[in-house]
Amino acid sequence: MSETELDNREAEEALQGEGEEFDEDNRLKPEFVRAVEEALEDDDEARAYELVEPLHPADVADLLELLDSDDRRELASAITDLMTGDVIAELNDYVREDMIEALPAAAVAEIAEQLDTDDAVQLIEDLDEPEQKAVLAEMEPEDRAAIENALSYPEETAGRLMQRELVAVPENMTVGDLIDYLRDNEDMTTEFWEVFVVDHRHHPIGTCQLSWILRTPRHIPLLDVMKRDQTLIPVDMDQEEVALRFQKYALISAAVVDESGRLVGQLTVDDIVHIIQEEAGEDALLMSGAGEGDINEPIRDAYWARVRWLVANLATALVASFIIASFDSAINQLVALAILMPIVPSLGGNAGTQTMAVTVRAIAMNQLTRSNTKRMLWREFRVAMLTGGTVALVIGAGVAAVFGPLLGIVIAAAMIANILTASFAGVAVPVMFERLDQDPAVASSVFVTMITDSMGFFVFLGLAVASGLVS
Repeated sequence: MSETELDNREAEEALQGEGEEFDEDNRLKPEFVRAVEEALEDDDEARAYELVEPLHPADVADLLELLDSDDRRELASAITDLMTGDVIAELNDYVREDMIEALPAAAVAEIAEQLDTDDAVQLIEDLDEPEQKAVLAEMEPEDRAAIENALSYPEETAGRLMQRELVAVPENMTVGDLIDYLRDNEDMTTEFWEVFVVDHRHHPIGTCQLSWILRTPRHIPLLDVMKRDQTLIPVDMDQEEVALRFQKYALISAAVVDESGRLVGQLTVDDIVHIIQEEAGEDALLMSGAGEGDINEPIRDAYWARVRWLVANLATALVASFIIASFDSAINQLVALAILMPIVPSLGGNAGTQTMAVTVRAIAMNQLTRSNTKRMLWREFRVAMLTGGTVALVIGAGVAAVFGPLLGIVIAAAMIANILTASFAGVAVPVMFERLDQDPAVASSVFVTMITDSMGFFVFLGLAVASGLVS
């Protein structure tokens, strides 16, 4: 028996022994993924189909992401009828782009027409302009018009994200009229949580939840049962602000309106969950300079995203080096300074990172505004005094015991000063970027690191000279 056949048998026996494709954390088992890969290697499309067929579309998407590019395309060919729009919609952006590029325009158009408008837009917007035009040309006129309209809005705005599939009815209906309307219109979207009530100008004036409609007598006018207070989302609102509205008002869905106030679409909470996840991860990655941080991101893109920030860090690190160079004679006189000086900027950098993370999150959550910036600074100053005092006491006592009391006092004072500076920078730098209409998560870490490193070395070495430890 060949090694490949032996591995295949072992994988199948493991799957049969467990009887499931998933582990205790609801992730696809390595044995299952390996069995699919081996079926593809053996050109056994029937076996691959048999393994994948029971999976949920989201799990099929996970499986495709776990395979390399060639295996993805082979598997997609083997399970053509399972490659529904739901699977495509769940794919990672880079994986989806890789697979879509291998499909003809007509196939991409067919997939897009299966999706809700927002998912279809997400599928098509990543294509190059010639490919977009080719796909749109293959679509039905109504679907094409909806997607072209969505693409006319800026990226990451409500207009790009919204679904056009919704239920809107005139204000003069009764509950009975609405129920009959919902039953008689077969072309209507089948998935919705509430009905939008509009006036003669198609402006939304209220909403009716399906639970209210089902429990209300037929003769009651919609105007008497609808909820008039509603959160309207402008088409040009940034997706991060949209997510904050949903979170703040505990929304399930919300109407999207154009500049004239007309109802043009809706956003639902399932869309917002993706946005919240995306925005949270994006801020963390931007602060670290890791680009998009996706393991499926092309190496060239990952390289460029990371190296530019490392070069920027190199430039800021040179500032600290120049400060050290200016105290070279003092360091030569007292070797203990060289031993201890990395401690001060290191702890200051950590303190600055902590404060910066809190500040960036507060800005993203609309918790930090112009009205409470001073209060935030005062709060972080008090926290820095407590943390700095504690760390300074510990390091000062240790250094005093080893190198003498004067050097212990110097490093303790430098530690307090640098942690205070770091905390101020951790608030001030992100706020400054936000006031300049720049993303505070993008470059804050570079400048905060420069400030804490430079001040750490300068204060520690400067105090050592000023105290008379060295001449």
